[in-house]
Amino acid sequence: MRLGNSATPITYMKSRCLPFSYTTVTHSVDATIVKTGFNPNTSRSNFHLKHLVANGQVSQAHQLFDQMPHRNTYSLNTLISGYVKSGNLDRARDLFDGMPVRTVVSWTILIGGYSQHNQPVGAFKLYADMCRWGTVPDYVTFATLFSCCDETVMTKTLTQVHSHIVKLGFYLTLMVCNSLVDAYCKTGTLDLANWLFMEMMTRDSVTFNAMITGYSNNGLNNRAINLFVEMQSWGVRPSEFTFAAVICACMGLNDVLLNHQFHALVMKSNFVWNVFVSNAFLDFYSKHDSIDDAKKLFDEMLELDCVSYNVIITGFVWAGQLKESLNLFRELQWTNFNRKQFPFATMLSLAATETNLKLGQQIHAQALVTEASLDVLVGNALVDMYAKCDRFEEANVIFASLPHGSSVPWTAIISAYVQKGCYDEALQLFKQMREAYVYGDQATFASTLRASANLTSLSLGKQLHSVMITLGCMPNVFCGSSLLDMYAKCGYIKEAIKVFKEMPSRNIVSWNSMISAYAQEGDGEATLRTFEELIESGLKPDSVSFLGVLTACSHRGLVEEGLAHFKSMTQIYRIDVRREHYASMIDLLCRCGQFGEAEKLMNEMPFEPDEIMLSSVQRSCRVHKNQDLAKRAADALFNMEVLRDAAPYVNMSNIYAEAGQWEDVSKVKKAMKDRGVRKITAYSWVEVNHNVHVFTANDRTHPQIEDIRKKIIVLWRKMEEGGYKPDTSVILQNVNEEVKVESLKYHSERLAVAFALINTPQGSPIVVMKNLRACVDCHAAIKIISKIAGRDIIVRDSSRFHHFRDGCCSCGDYW
Repeated sequence: MRLGNSATPITYMKSRCLPFSYTTVTHSVDATIVKTGFNPNTSRSNFHLKHLVANGQVSQAHQLFDQMPHRNTYSLNTLISGYVKSGNLDRARDLFDGMPVRTVVSWTILIGGYSQHNQPVGAFKLYADMCRWGTVPDYVTFATLFSCCDETVMTKTLTQVHSHIVKLGFYLTLMVCNSLVDAYCKTGTLDLANWLFMEMMTRDSVTFNAMITGYSNNGLNNRAINLFVEMQSWGVRPSEFTFAAVICACMGLNDVLLNHQFHALVMKSNFVWNVFVSNAFLDFYSKHDSIDDAKKLFDEMLELDCVSYNVIITGFVWAGQLKESLNLFRELQWTNFNRKQFPFATMLSLAATETNLKLGQQIHAQALVTEASLDVLVGNALVDMYAKCDRFEEANVIFASLPHGSSVPWTAIISAYVQKGCYDEALQLFKQMREAYVYGDQATFASTLRASANLTSLSLGKQLHSVMITLGCMPNVFCGSSLLDMYAKCGYIKEAIKVFKEMPSRNIVSWNSMISAYAQEGDGEATLRTFEELIESGLKPDSVSFLGVLTACSHRGLVEEGLAHFKSMTQIYRIDVRREHYASMIDLLCRCGQFGEAEKLMNEMPFEPDEIMLSSVQRSCRVHKNQDLAKRAADALFNMEVLRDAAPYVNMSNIYAEAGQWEDVSKVKKAMKDRGVRKITAYSWVEVNHNVHVFTANDRTHPQIEDIRKKIIVLWRKMEEGGYKPDTSVILQNVNEEVKVESLKYHSERLAVAFALINTPQGSPIVVMKNLRACVDCHAAIKIISKIAGRDIIVRDSSRFHHFRDGCCSCGDYW
């Protein structure tokens, strides 16, 4: 029989022939006796105590401890260690506080407990108490203490412990120095970490790993890569943790080529088999639009763990390949991995994106069974999923059960309300969050800014801007894009441009926000110029970029430019043309009276014209007096099962009224009544002194209505002196001319403008919002009012912004 090098005939015979209790238990008990004293009974009890703790039987261990006639420090240390490992830190602390004698091991075990529970302040306080008691720490104490460091630990605290290390002579101990380098890096004190790194007499892969990871986590990715190269010259062999840190640096640099080079090096170094390293590569590929490379690597990996599945499933979700992610999740369920670590949050986000309530409920059920629902990330994802599936009652119940000390659950439900268009509710939640003294993060501000933008609440937007500056959120690209969008939607294009220019970095969202801002302003030239700058920046335009361009072309009548960009979507950029792009092109052609081209485009579309397209045709037919096409569009609209509102009936009624065909007007109104649809009430609103004031036509409910009407009469006289003549053709009612003129005076936007003129400082701009398109006569009237009052007046209707200044409008009367 051939024996291994580690065995001798004697030891082999003992292990094979002697009873287990003699060879194993006796040796272990003897070792425990030596370690804990020479009382055989206490030592044997301590051995059994240690065995129970090692098997996670802490309650049984405590029962044994209570029954022991003689206990020593080793007994208490063992039981405290058991409670620490089981997560019961309070019970461990109670036992520790009651110890008559504490050794360095006792202190180190409890410090480790605070470290494991991410309580660095408690760990360092315990270390300070240890020093006051006169217990001298050992190298394990320092390594344990530093393992819990994060950004909450003060640099002064670390340097004090560092001086203690030098005083005790541990500055030459590699483990202690490595832990201290790592601690300095985790607290962001890279200058001290680098100084200590250079002062160390010996370094190993752990030392380099700590510094490379520190550089990478603090955004110094080039320095991380350079240090890895320097590590090779020192002859230090990299470990799997080294490669993981370097891959993280590649991710920070967005350098796909460099990552490929490291992948080749990993294969050459024979680390490709390591699941930890392979998972890091999976993460890189999945986050850099290389999901096919990620899947290929996943299929070739010799070893997979739950992290591997989590990364690839999340990658497929980000890539929009939802079917593949769902199939992999089902495959994961047949494995033996810890089900509590399954990517429930990712799958819930998939269900939220697809508004698939059934799938979301199934994932929720699995999360409940595995107790993964107790995880904050899963809880937040549940809130988001239920809210996006219009189940706000369930969303609020789950939200109420989450710990509210963090901004994350607040952000989840605020974002959900915003995405469903419940902007007032979102702002109320944000107010409650601030009242609870919870400070938001970048995601919170991005969502809240979106709510204030859609409500055109400039005062709230400015307040958020100030808070973001105070909290240092401005460098975040998503916060900057949301702030830009808010100013643009509130009519403050100059502030939007300023935010865009001051952004330290821009992504496609930032550029699209600026393009959309110019498009809503009707500034076709600036929109096209910004689109070209986007391409020159090296980014590829997406479907949102083109939608902004086509919208701008529609508002300015730029037919040739619009057609050229529309064709380039498929021919140059390989972007799928969606309904909204076709709708913009049809609107562009119809506005210019090119109805034949518009009909041809509608016939070539891969889908039937929808309500938005046909309503656009109707509106243009009214302008160009094309009653025949308007009627055909109306018939198609009237035959639809579902209509958003009464706009098609109103448009057709107006076309007939303008032609004096009052009998047809009556027929349309009857059909409208029979179908049960109602005309949307037109209203305008203006924000003055942080309060929003809403007006409807001929409104008499406002507290200042008498002053407003007097102001309108004064303006009317000056307008008539300036050559204004009311266009009563917009009053589509069969009434006399005098009644029509009187009705025009008190349209909602004129009431809002008059109110603002009374209540705002002379020379300040006025911003009025309207839920429907402004009428031709109000447009003409406000042009003259801007000249009379010497004010910039901005009106945003349902179509676009109109900037009135000195008797002119930015739309050039093409709207």
